[in-house]
Amino acid sequence: MLVDMQARPQTPPALALLRRYGLLALVIALMCLALTQGWHRHISLETVVDQRDRFHEVLAANVALSVLVYIAAYALLVALSLPCGLIMSMAGGLLFGWLLGGLAAMAGATLGATVVFLIARTAVGDTLNRRAGPWLAKLSEGFQKDALSYLLFLRLVPAFPFWFVNIAPAVLGVPLKTFVLGTVIGIVPATFAFATAGAGLDSVIMAAKSAHIACVAARGAEACPFKLHVSSLLTRELVLALVLVGLVALMPVGLKRWKRRRKSHGAAR
Repeated sequence: MLVDMQARPQTPPALALLRRYGLLALVIALMCLALTQGWHRHISLETVVDQRDRFHEVLAANVALSVLVYIAAYALLVALSLPCGLIMSMAGGLLFGWLLGGLAAMAGATLGATVVFLIARTAVGDTLNRRAGPWLAKLSEGFQKDALSYLLFLRLVPAFPFWFVNIAPAVLGVPLKTFVLGTVIGIVPATFAFATAGAGLDSVIMAAKSAHIACVAARGAEACPFKLHVSSLLTRELVLALVLVGLVALMPVGLKRWKRRRKSHGAAR
């Protein structure tokens, strides 16, 4: 028997496990650290307003660098699955205007989502696809047939957490190109809606600052924390509009199934 002297040496099991699960373990560890330390709570509109006022001249003189730093920060927060997307999208509009801020928010969110997708596919997706039971294999097959439509629906409807929509397609075997395209298109309405809301916050900020100054003069600084209420911007009308857009994304799937049923009924006759 001839021995293949050029055969590649096998990868040690420990190294193989590190390659497969190392990034996933690192992301989970960083996410747990951020959540337990409460770092995500510092990402608020009050913080954004304070930093904008403090570094206004720096932001104006270094727009390109500021946008790149913003995109990197947004991508990192998404990669760690921290609940800061709404604040970051509004911050983009507040810092750079609705158009540039919306585009930067889209870039950061897509980059971070793609990182999560690739990590999940490497660590979990391939293994699950190989060992999937009949129900998961059927679900994966059905999802892949209309992956873009399903992805658009999941992205457009705000009922689904952003991190869930990053991981589920990886588990179900969605191609990377389809995932990126569905993410880019699917986050457009909400991202630009919040970026536009952020761009129009100046009047709200001025009113909040005036009320804060008056309160400090009357009651003291300790009794008057500076607060901006973001919840008032997430109206029922906006949520309903996003749900309707999400349902529109499912129309191609419904139309395909309706055509299939008509064909099957016609063949049965």
